[in-house]
Amino acid sequence: MTGYRHAFRKAFPYTIPVMTGYLFIGIAFGVMYAEKGYNFLWAMLMSLLVYAGSGQYLAVNFFVPGISFVQVIFMTLMVNVRHIFYGISLLDRFHSMGKKRWYMIFGLTDETYSLLCTTKVPPDVEEEKFLFAISIMDQSYWVIGSVIGSLAGTLIPFSSEGIDFAMTALFVVIFVEQWMDKKNRVPEVTGVAAAFVCLQIFGADSFVLPSMLLIVLVLFVGRTRLEGEEAKVCR
Repeated sequence: MTGYRHAFRKAFPYTIPVMTGYLFIGIAFGVMYAEKGYNFLWAMLMSLLVYAGSGQYLAVNFFVPGISFVQVIFMTLMVNVRHIFYGISLLDRFHSMGKKRWYMIFGLTDETYSLLCTTKVPPDVEEEKFLFAISIMDQSYWVIGSVIGSLAGTLIPFSSEGIDFAMTALFVVIFVEQWMDKKNRVPEVTGVAAAFVCLQIFGADSFVLPSMLLIVLVLFVGRTRLEGEEAKVCR
């Protein structure tokens, strides 16, 4: 346990930016979830067992009449399909982590992936414990934010109109960070171009799914090059 305590102390400063983001984004999710009539325990369970960020925001709209199970599966897959590329680039690092690798795969969010790839492991900490600490702390921030938001949404009456824009703002920040940090900007350009083309063809109310399909198709066709570039980033 001493080794893990040391790893958590060393990893914590690197997770502070994620903490500030996840607490507020988690609070926004909790408020939206409470408005659907669910108490904080359901919000906490969803953040513990699903932990999908944008997928959880999307899931709030699944609890309305007329949404089929097939639609739920398809939309969830499209929103989170990018994690396939994340996982492929980290297979070697996770393989050596034993049973913890299953949690590492589960806890691989956009922000955690960025930390795992860009943070240099301190020389006095075991790599697997350091990476595990980052993943655990990142999820704990999200869970805490979800619970706070759910309790606030239940106990404090206020208008939450526009609060769901918090996730849009987070994605804009992620996009800008990736654009500034990565030399290979093909995924970002692909996403913007696909969204623009589909917006013109299908209109503002129906362009999201076609955009996702087009993005996945283009990235899948060029996966060999992308996998090579991502592997370089994580070395």
